[in-house]
Amino acid sequence: MQVLDSRLAHLPIHSLRSGASLGFIDDPIIDPRQLKIIAFYCSNTHIPEPAILHSTDIREIGNMGVIIDDEEVIMPPDDLVRTQQVMDYNFVLLDKLVIDTQKRRLGKIESYSIDVSSFYIVKLNVRQSAFKNLWGSSLSIDRTQIVEVTDSKIVVQSPEIREESPQHILQNPFRQHGGETTQPNMIRSHQED
Repeated sequence: MQVLDSRLAHLPIHSLRSGASLGFIDDPIIDPRQLKIIAFYCSNTHIPEPAILHSTDIREIGNMGVIIDDEEVIMPPDDLVRTQQVMDYNFVLLDKLVIDTQKRRLGKIESYSIDVSSFYIVKLNVRQSAFKNLWGSSLSIDRTQIVEVTDSKIVVQSPEIREESPQHILQNPFRQHGGETTQPNMIRSHQED
């Protein structure tokens, strides 16, 4: 299932074991090398902030919020050595500039879609310039189109412009070969005789 990033904002966290509400998820921690949410910062938890919930510890995301096994999976960053490297990137996806491989500016990321089973970011929704928006254009980019992710921009594959092959000409069933036209068999009326 895919959800927009805004749908995950400030969702309550519930423990499957105790049934208690444990706090809320806040900003995602995104690994730019994989374009994947590896964890979330959490607020209002029993752990002093910053508290971290790793995405692999999330059992389910639903209408009630985020379901985890137990509150013990919400941890301080000091206990997450492998996650610390990604946290140090301080990578923020929203408002990141998007250009294509021809160096044309496409706009800035206004939202993105996440596959909640894997936490990969699967689509980028790009807000284009005011002029392009006058024509009602919006841009959705699939992760397969992404070529490079840097601190300042995301580079996507330029669309290929293929030379058009000649269109197939529809054949007129009333034409014979050689350009002569034929009339369909007409029924003669008795008055013509």
